[in-house]
Amino acid sequence: MKMNTILLPTDFSENSKNAITYALDFFRGQPCTFYFLNVQKVSQYVTAEVRSASLKNSLYDAVIADNKKELSSFISAIKKEYENEEYIFHEKLDYDVFIDAIKQAVSLYKIDLIIMGTNGATGAKEVLFGSNTLNVIRNVDCPVLAIPENFSFEKMKYSLFSLHHGSVVNKEKLEPFFNLIEKHDETHIHILDIDDDSIADANPLENRNLQDSFKGKQHTFHAITGIPTPIAINTFIQLFNISLHAMFIERESFLERFIFGSETSKISYETRVPLLLMHQ
Repeated sequence: MKMNTILLPTDFSENSKNAITYALDFFRGQPCTFYFLNVQKVSQYVTAEVRSASLKNSLYDAVIADNKKELSSFISAIKKEYENEEYIFHEKLDYDVFIDAIKQAVSLYKIDLIIMGTNGATGAKEVLFGSNTLNVIRNVDCPVLAIPENFSFEKMKYSLFSLHHGSVVNKEKLEPFFNLIEKHDETHIHILDIDDDSIADANPLENRNLQDSFKGKQHTFHAITGIPTPIAINTFIQLFNISLHAMFIERESFLERFIFGSETSKISYETRVPLLLMHQ
């Protein structure tokens, strides 16, 4: 599986532009096709703007005209900055519900990976991930790489794959992770087995399925028990200088605990590095 067709949603915010810059720097030296997608809704526009459109223009044209101009200008600047790369750029604008536009783009353009900002917003469960990002993570069957605000690409030496203790791993579903880190061939994988409900020692080496899934890869197994997942992850990332963190989201309870904290800890996970979320 080659990860070379990338969807980059943008609302022209600094957060989304930063995620785009990360993506373009990450894939340097490799042929890649990027689809820049801007999505607009009717409710964002006042009637005066629509009335100003000439009769020959459709409502759709009137609504997206300014955004099309801004997107074209944005991509033109990017083409100049990355002119020596084997990149192909496509600009797409949609007038739809955000999640529906993403799903349609993934299917239509055979997208391998969505890269977007974490997009912090207000709300108890959306401090880290904005509503758009959360909707994509949960509802679109495509790997998502979420980039923290102001995070810049750096040489990738160590990556992290975390999972809940006892989870069964489908090796084929790890391909997006393997493909990304193999683009930076010196990357070592740290595998973290987490059991925050238990104080008993956990041994990930007992999980034969886990061992088989990472066979042939440079990796090290670790286990943490009895510590809230967000604390365990943040500490591990800092101690081991992690550049990319990956996880499956097949268990929403683990996703909730991972990102927002458990009911007992109420400690939210503040991602310090890009987070790859995959469906199993």
